[in-house]
Amino acid sequence: MTIYFYRVNEPYGCFSNFSAHGFMLDGKWWPTSEHYFQAQKFAGTPYEEKIRLIKSPKDAATMGRDRRLPLRQDWELVKDEVMRKAVLQKFKSHHDIRAILLSTGNREIVENSPVDYYWGCGADGSGKNMLGQILMEVREELRREGNRS
Repeated sequence: MTIYFYRVNEPYGCFSNFSAHGFMLDGKWWPTSEHYFQAQKFAGTPYEEKIRLIKSPKDAATMGRDRRLPLRQDWELVKDEVMRKAVLQKFKSHHDIRAILLSTGNREIVENSPVDYYWGCGADGSGKNMLGQILMEVREELRREGNRS
């Protein structure tokens, strides 16, 4: 059975980048994985810190999507790895949600976004579901680490 998630207040809401599970990464505290992801679009500029400190993940997303700001040139090449790094650190930092992710076994995980055809499945299910793919990769990595310890 496929696991669908989208909103923070729904089942598996902790899989959302908007969930309030902060973590340390690159020597800084990030309130959500959305804050980290959006800020990395402007790594090394004042916008990176501005997004890190912004109030909500929704505000971080809005600012990160503002194309009037100078998007880093290699963004399309690095965005998947940036997302993978943030999601892995989030689940390494919180035992409770790591347990939820591991409890999904080998089931497919899908971000049920009606508007996002890259990170989610899109309205018609034809999207790439890259966030779901990354969550399944992170699940596998956490499983391997758990077997080593």
